[in-house]
Amino acid sequence: MTSSLSDRPALEPPSIEQPLLQASNLHKSFGGLKAVNGAQIEVRSGSITGLIGPNGAGKTTLFNLLSNFIRPDSGEVWLDGEPIHRLAPHQIARKGMVRTFQVARVLSRLSVLENMLLAGQEQAGERFWQVWLQGKRIGRQQRELELQAMEILEAVGLAHMAREYAGSLSGGQRKLLEMGRALMVRPKLVLLDEPAAGVNPALIEKICDRIQAWNREGLTFLIVEHNMDVIMSLCDRVWVLAEGQNLADGPPAAIQTDRRVLEAYLGQTA
Repeated sequence: MTSSLSDRPALEPPSIEQPLLQASNLHKSFGGLKAVNGAQIEVRSGSITGLIGPNGAGKTTLFNLLSNFIRPDSGEVWLDGEPIHRLAPHQIARKGMVRTFQVARVLSRLSVLENMLLAGQEQAGERFWQVWLQGKRIGRQQRELELQAMEILEAVGLAHMAREYAGSLSGGQRKLLEMGRALMVRPKLVLLDEPAAGVNPALIEKICDRIQAWNREGLTFLIVEHNMDVIMSLCDRVWVLAEGQNLADGPPAAIQTDRRVLEAYLGQTA
């Protein structure tokens, strides 16, 4: 990269409409390395927003800061108008923001359906005394959760494997299971970490179709992804990081022709 990030034009000021997710002036250092250096990002409700950048740009660290899997050294993160940068990840999930991981995390020795049911919120059967005192309520809730889980599994094409061990799924199927499990908490916003990584083209198409379908139903997404075809075909707005700082943001067509992005991300000049 030959130009300095300090020379880049200032980002456009945010619009009056309050973003669903907003982060500003985020910093995170590991020893002497500034992994994220004053980054900001906004995600509008109902959008599919992308986050890209060259290797080492700080994308994963920023993702972890947004979900508070890593606490920022400084800066703020707001979800739906409320600060969340001091909350634990499970508290953030309860407020409506959930995330997936680049390597899908499933419990291999549990069934696909059992993996889904683990994500159900406020389950009465988790409380010891209610097992004895509210058996009918617990049974009714369990049936409702199973119905919800099976509807989501049907949507992602995994209903026929509901009783199979999750460990028998392919990498792409595990991504679909993790995405489906995230929907069990009825979130407002889903952060997807490399949903297409290591996935065969047929399943990438299915994953993209599901993201678009859920988005049409009102779900908002923030996606970190190296597959530019996925980013450019799905996203309304794309944010670009380089060296832990904001480099550019805008609609996909503008990002594809931005000289700074071509130079930093693609190793080219316009």
